[in-house]
Amino acid sequence: MKDYKLTVGLEVHAELKTETKMFCNSKNDTNETRPNINICPVCMGYPGTLPVINKEAIKNVLRFGVAVGGEIADYTEFDRKNYFYPDIPKGYQISQYKHPLVSGGELAGVKLTRVHLEEDTARSLHNSQSPISNLQSISNDQFPKDGETLKIAKLKNENSLVDFNRAGVPLMELVTEPVIHTALEAGNFARELQLLLKYLDISEANMEKGEMRVEANISVSKDGTLGTKVEVKNINSFKAVEKAIAFEALRHIELLEKGESVVQETRGWNENKEETFSQRLKEESHDYRYFPDPDLPKLLISEIPEFGIEKLKSSLPILPSEKRESYKNSFGLKDADIEIYVKDLMWGDYFESVAKLLDNKDLYQLASNYITSDLKSTIPPEHFVEVVKMIDSGEISSRGAKDLLKTLQEEGGEPKKIAEERDLLQKSNVDELKIIVKEIIDTNKVAVEEYKNGKIASLQFLVGQGMKATKGSGNPQVLKSLFEELLK
Repeated sequence: MKDYKLTVGLEVHAELKTETKMFCNSKNDTNETRPNINICPVCMGYPGTLPVINKEAIKNVLRFGVAVGGEIADYTEFDRKNYFYPDIPKGYQISQYKHPLVSGGELAGVKLTRVHLEEDTARSLHNSQSPISNLQSISNDQFPKDGETLKIAKLKNENSLVDFNRAGVPLMELVTEPVIHTALEAGNFARELQLLLKYLDISEANMEKGEMRVEANISVSKDGTLGTKVEVKNINSFKAVEKAIAFEALRHIELLEKGESVVQETRGWNENKEETFSQRLKEESHDYRYFPDPDLPKLLISEIPEFGIEKLKSSLPILPSEKRESYKNSFGLKDADIEIYVKDLMWGDYFESVAKLLDNKDLYQLASNYITSDLKSTIPPEHFVEVVKMIDSGEISSRGAKDLLKTLQEEGGEPKKIAEERDLLQKSNVDELKIIVKEIIDTNKVAVEEYKNGKIASLQFLVGQGMKATKGSGNPQVLKSLFEELLK
């Protein structure tokens, strides 16, 4: 099985953060829980209505294209993608086919094919998902008046409902080249994409809410060519992306090993069973009968001043890749800490404010160690810096620092004063510590004997007992030296 090569290409849809939908002025609100509230004749596909392009949605995709180093189109247009399904109110979806907004680019080492813009579909609620699953026929005079509630008895789990709030929401679709060869690589790409969307503030990209949806095109082969491609849909988490790809790759290999063929099809991902299932044969582009939408104008991007490349570039924030490089070069932090600060901007900003106050590159990693392991909430940066300097100078031990930071988070106050009041300042008085060391030697005969017989770990045990006896305030280096001296 190790002779097979896995090849994956991803298609990712991300709902864009705009005030209104893609082609009408209905509200774009992913938090709306009431069905069919944010709708109008345009997004419902009523005859005679005309769509109008959402300029902000175009700008969002162009900014993304610049961020990934893609080629921004000069000429672009929207097309009708024709297919029938209950969640497509018009009987077609407005999308882009031959002339996407962005071509090429790269993200997380994965080459991109294209990035285009389309409208989202409605949301179908099937069987147990639906609060009302068997609507009986209701005449107009049976609909509830203001303030009344319509109650339907004996609901059955037999039908589906469609909520059109999502229909027409701006949807960015990204297609990668088939250059991914492991499930982990695919998962990491999706994570990096979500991070970039959030940095650019163009999408919340919450997979649990369906704001970002991943589809994987998977094939395996032995000879280096592409095998039969299978598309897996309904993947709603990064871990599920990895599991679905791994499962599907193994399924292909098992079929081929038995001399059977892989069928080109679309499959779904069953989260509970952690396996894929067949949905339908895979459609080709000609099945959708694409043609340019006659109701929408063609766009020449270069003729729209605010879409100029330099203006788009100037609108970009510091990108995740740039931030990683900055943390590495400016602060010399370890990779794990850098990822925490890149992914959580609040903690990243906090570390940077601490670093400015420290103004000592030798203390950056020390400060980061305590931020990432001991802070659950922020304290004033100047107080945190004072604690770090107390650790560096030996005034408090690591154990004492943890207790001090805990108190500062829960109660606030001045670090030095709290350390004094709670006896957290490190004891380095040799005469005082020597009394404690002698008591520990007298009460730990076995460990003393083991150390004298060459077991170095026993010395660490004895030092630990000294720290315990001093409630963490003993200077461990002084304690270690005293034990070594007295046990010669």
